[in-house]
Amino acid sequence: MDIEKLRRCILAGRYQWRKHTLVRLAQREISQETILEVVKKGEIIEDYPEDKPFPSCLVLGWVQGRPYHVVIALDFEGLMAYIVTAYEPSPDKFRPDFKTRRK
Repeated sequence: MDIEKLRRCILAGRYQWRKHTLVRLAQREISQETILEVVKKGEIIEDYPEDKPFPSCLVLGWVQGRPYHVVIALDFEGLMAYIVTAYEPSPDKFRPDFKTRRK
């Protein structure tokens, strides 16, 4: 996955929120602006090229000192990004860098 293509989609307004994502963000009290900032400035830490209907990846970014994970898919043909889910990673599931999963 190419983070620059994802960023271009975000900056151009070529992205969509999944209904599930918006519900979960509200439950988790995370703003849409925070998630967009994560994609704009974060880094890909996992790649899911076989995801359907579009390849996706896990992006880690920090906003106001807090880590966030965003799963985002990219339709390469239509150049549209789809924000699949977003959350604050748990220290129980990730190492202190929030990049590496605990075993």
